[in-house]
Amino acid sequence: MRLSRSGRAALWFVAIFSALATAGVLALYDNVSTRKHEAATSIVRLAPIDETTIDPKEWGKTFPRQYDSYSRTVDIERTKYGGSENVQKLDDDPLLRTIFAGYAFSIDYREERGHAYMLSDQRETERVTKKKQPGACLHCHASNVVAYREAGLAAGAPGKLTDALLSKDGITQLMTGFEKVCAIPYDEATKLVSHPVSCLDCHDPESMAVRITKPGFLNGIRALARSDDPVPHLPSIERWRQGSKAADYDPNVDASRQEMRSMVCGQCHVEYYFKGDGKLVTFPWHNGLKVEQMERYYDEVGFADWTHAKSGAKVLKAQHPEFELWSQGIHARSGVSCADCHMPYKREGAQKFSDHHVNSPLLHVARSCQTCHPYSDEEVVSRVTTIQERTKKLLDAAERATVDLIDALEKAKAAGRTDTELAAAFDLQRKAQWRTDFVAAENSMGFHAPQEAARILGEAIDYARQGQIAVLALGTN
Repeated sequence: MRLSRSGRAALWFVAIFSALATAGVLALYDNVSTRKHEAATSIVRLAPIDETTIDPKEWGKTFPRQYDSYSRTVDIERTKYGGSENVQKLDDDPLLRTIFAGYAFSIDYREERGHAYMLSDQRETERVTKKKQPGACLHCHASNVVAYREAGLAAGAPGKLTDALLSKDGITQLMTGFEKVCAIPYDEATKLVSHPVSCLDCHDPESMAVRITKPGFLNGIRALARSDDPVPHLPSIERWRQGSKAADYDPNVDASRQEMRSMVCGQCHVEYYFKGDGKLVTFPWHNGLKVEQMERYYDEVGFADWTHAKSGAKVLKAQHPEFELWSQGIHARSGVSCADCHMPYKREGAQKFSDHHVNSPLLHVARSCQTCHPYSDEEVVSRVTTIQERTKKLLDAAERATVDLIDALEKAKAAGRTDTELAAAFDLQRKAQWRTDFVAAENSMGFHAPQEAARILGEAIDYARQGQIAVLALGTN
């Protein structure tokens, strides 16, 4: 039986389609096989890396993708409430000069820039060049693992520099040197380092596992673990509390990898103070991570950053408590780490890696936000902006109220009121200023925990106005 012309055409179409489909399947199979091979291929080390390799360029020879993105932290790109421009905050917000009167931050207080600038910016700030600062400042502004260990070895710690950092001798070297370097003048200490934060500070050079190397965090997280503060966002601490507690909580042993992806950031993006004559960097987490719990610790140890030049109150300066505020927010409770948003994964071929160009999630909404939130770019940015604008209005009100209290105290002192008479108002200024600055110094403009930020600023306004009432109650004579 002979096929019609249309039948023959149909057969040819099926044959051609089948051939193309077969070729496509084979090409897909070859591509999948290639990608699987790429993903399974072990890392080929193109340069030696060990516990003394500070220069990130050496790591970049083996990990070019990570190094390339790390190098991009020199980029200057702003969002509405943050960025990398070297902007003088004291000019943008003149109230800060009154709030920090008598303290180094009233001289120079610039916008934070990318990690690439963390060491050079500190060396150049007038807070260092015009005021004497201790070596403690290096804890969060340099790659200091090797510097601490060298100082520890010079002070008699056992072992050698190439020992694994997390070995017994390595930790002893680190902690011993940390105490030594904190105590020396900054001008001397800064000569011990040559790089801003580097690969060695966050990664084991042998396994590439994320690790904690900053002594302040190691001490602080142990103090937090022994406190009574619930930390559901850090389940490894809750598990440790249920155990024998025979050994201190150790994040490098006890924490999950997802927890570590926040803890490595919490090594520096935290509140801290310089303790005692040795100026030891100390995280005030002994009662918990909330603003009032840290304040209670400072009250218990009798600490104040300085005596306010206008009012005479003994007040506190918040640093950059991103880890603490994040811990009170929905993302922390949901198991979302700092790195998930600020270092989102990228994929090149079969290679999946964290983007080390640490910056605002608003600069890459698709990779940072839309993996969980199925909304348009415009909707995500709008929600974030709404939260930040509301926080900024509350922050402005809290700063204004705090300055009003400072002015009232200054006038009362000029009128002859004694420190004893003003003691209650001094305490209220301390409370109001601590809370106001806590949100101002935290670099998310409230986004990390919107309701907590609003609560803190509401309390700040209330305390400041209570302070004014306390001064008014004394009368004018």
